Order: sequence, then C-alpha cells, then structure tokens
Amino acid sequence: MHADWEYAHTSYSTPTSRSSPAGLTETEADWRRLLELETPNGWLLRDNAMLQRLTSGSPIHLLHLTRDLDAVRRSGHLYASTGCLVGAVYGSPLTPAGGAFRPHNLGSYLLASRQNSTPLIIEVTPTAPVPAKGLDYLRLGGIHLRTYDAYRHFLTEAEDDQVLRSVLDRVRIAAPFLDTLLNDAAGGSTLAEPFIDALAATVPVFPYLGYVYFETVAEYLMLHSTSRTTVEFAHRGEMNNRLYKDLAFSAVQGMGILFDLGRFAPGYARLTELVGRIETGLAGGLACYVRRRLSHLFATTALAPDQDASAFTFRRADLDTLADAAPHLLGQLIFREIRILDRYPQLYHCFEQAKALEAWSYWNTECIPTPFNGTSPKGEIGINPAYPDADFTVWTAQTCGRGLLHPVEQIAAVPAPRLVPWLVAPLRDRTEEERWSKRYLAQV
Repeated sequence: MHADWEYAHTSYSTPTSRSSPAGLTETEADWRRLLELETPNGWLLRDNAMLQRLTSGSPIHLLHLTRDLDAVRRSGHLYASTGCLVGAVYGSPLTPAGGAFRPHNLGSYLLASRQNSTPLIIEVTPTAPVPAKGLDYLRLGGIHLRTYDAYRHFLTEAEDDQVLRSVLDRVRIAAPFLDTLLNDAAGGSTLAEPFIDALAATVPVFPYLGYVYFETVAEYLMLHSTSRTTVEFAHRGEMNNRLYKDLAFSAVQGMGILFDLGRFAPGYARLTELVGRIETGLAGGLACYVRRRLSHLFATTALAPDQDASAFTFRRADLDTLADAAPHLLGQLIFREIRILDRYPQLYHCFEQAKALEAWSYWNTECIPTPFNGTSPKGEIGINPAYPDADFTVWTAQTCGRGLLHPVEQIAAVPAPRLVPWLVAPLRDRTEEERWSKRYLAQV
C-alpha cells in the first residue's frame, strides 16, 4: 500500500526516482530538467512560495471556502473532499501581511467566483518542516484498481458487468489513438495538428484523456506565459492559475455546473484560438508541446513499469491483459465508470472512504499535514484531517478593498477524518455525464 502512494506522489525538493516503462524517448528526469530550465517560469517548480512555506516548518495559513458555515459551527468539524487531493480539506495558500493575509492568486480567483461561500482562514502549525511531496492524481490508477478489487462485491452483478463491458468498449474504440500515443512516446513523430484533432475526437469515448490533455495544456500555459500578470504572480513565487481556469471555462460549456475535465476536448483550431485569446503568442509552440508531453504522460501513467511502450498495443487487449500491462489505466477507467453508475451516491463512501483512509495513513507516515496537488505545485493545497500532531485554528474572514483577508471570529472547528456527504445536486449532473458519454459509445 505504501509503495502505491509513494508512486502517486512527486517530490519537488529531491528528484523522484519512479520506475517507468521501457522504450520511452525521454525519462521523467529529462522532462524535469526541460521544464525547470527551458521554460520562462520553470524555476517555480522548485522556488515556489507554497513549497518554501511548507518546508520552513513555520505555521501554514490556508483559505478554505464553505457554503454552510452554520453546519461547521454546529458540528465543529471541517470535512474532507475527494478529487485531486483524495481526502483533504481543500484550500489555497495565504501569506501573512501585517495582521491580515494575502490570498494566493488561486484563492483570489475562488473568492471572486464563489461569492455564495464564506471564507475561512485556517492556521496549521506543524511540528516540523513538511516534505515538498505532492499528490499526482493522474498516478492514482493502481490505487483505484486495488480499491475496486477489494470492494467490487458492493456492486450488483449487473453493475459490475456494466462497468467492465464499458471499459473494454472504450479501450476497443480508442485503441488506434492509444497506440499512437505510445508510438509517439517511444520516438514517433505524428504531425501535431492531426494529433490534436485525433485526441479531441477520442476524449468523448475515453474521458481519462481529457484529464491528461487539460493538465498538459495547463502546464504549458503556466510555464510559458510571459504576460504582465503572470510575471507579477511569479515575483510572489506563484504560478498563474487564471490561465488554465479561463481555458477550462471557455473550452467546455457548462463547466461551472459540473467541473469535469473528462469533457475537455478542443480540436486544434479551437485550442489555438482559445490559447491565443488568453495570451497572444502562446499558441505557436503549443500543439507540438502537447503531442510530445501528453504522449509521455499517457505512457507513464497508463503502463506498468515492466512494459515496453514501443512494443505494447491496445488492439485486442482484454481485461487480463490490461490488468497486467496497463493496471494504472485500467484503474482510472474503472473508477470513472463506477462514478457514473446510478447507485454511485450510495456507493460513494464505500469506495472513496477506503482510499481516503490509505491517503491519511500515508501522509501521517510521511509527516504531511498539508498535502498539495503535485501534478504541478500551482497552489491547490489541503489539510490532512487525520494528522495527529498538528495544531489547527480556524477564523471566519472578510476581504478588504485591497483584496486582503482579515480574521473576524475564531470558531471552534477542526478538520475531521470524514468525507463530506454525497450531495443530491451533482447526481443530476452525473446522469447528464453518463448520457453524454453513452451517446458516443452508441455511435460505434
């Protein structure tokens, strides 16, 4: 179990030595050097204000938004959520500023876009410097698969059959493009424009690619942007989160209702248009970067390390083949299929609590009270609600005209090792997601 979670974390202070499939043109270390040294903002991958605060051992201050302050007061608890931080209380960094706190640019964005929420300031006092190890949710596939194997009998036979048949259907349909990804990761050179269009055409039937696609473009934007705003944020040691937020909401209709990166699928012309709107000049090298980087990320997050990306094919792959050769990908696919089952609201805690317990145990072992999204250290950081040694203090907060947050009232609340209940409202969105996905399966 520990090894699975170690694999899913990236260290931004010491080189990560993960095993990768054979046959790849570039290693993870090659990409780390390229991103850090050959992009305008690559230095933020190591010299980052959030990472500096974590590794200083000083108190850490986070912004958390709640939509039900009365419930927090009644229970005295802040509950964890699933998603990119698995089982953490989601937040963003705050910097002390003379009795007030300056939000990270991600926090400022959230404050402006979620005005129906109450801001809370959470002070976390660790007992020692926190390791700069972030969780990469693209590498959770093996954990998803192991959780499914452990709890699959919570599904009815019909549900289990539906999940596995859908996975195989998706792999069968997407196999030609999946093989293209492996070929390019192993040194192939598909032309960038048709590659992006083929990627966009495959995402609807293979939504996991939407996540990898989005994270690839987000990384490109944050590391290559030279706008005045990006430079100002960089001087604070922050990546510019507004770039990818603007992209997501422009690229996907209804993203404000259901933030689902599995629907991120702009074709070449649309992608270059959207990025050109965000920042003139950035679109030029984008397509080639996406082809090269996404192919590598897919190969390393899909295949087992004992596989050869230049020799494996997804054509005619069955469940046993996938479980042996591509367990991380199989886990991601099964995880998503379970999420769109009609009974998922009832099954939610069965599957998600199991992963959260493991995450909390790993973080406690590694002395991590404040895990962060390590796909890139962009400012998504949370609280490990099961950490036994940290002290927590929570205040309500108000913003002033300068955009600073001021503590108003200390409240008797602490993070609790429990996931937020499944809400009824997202179920309607999940049903729409399922219909949207099934339309594409039915066309083939």
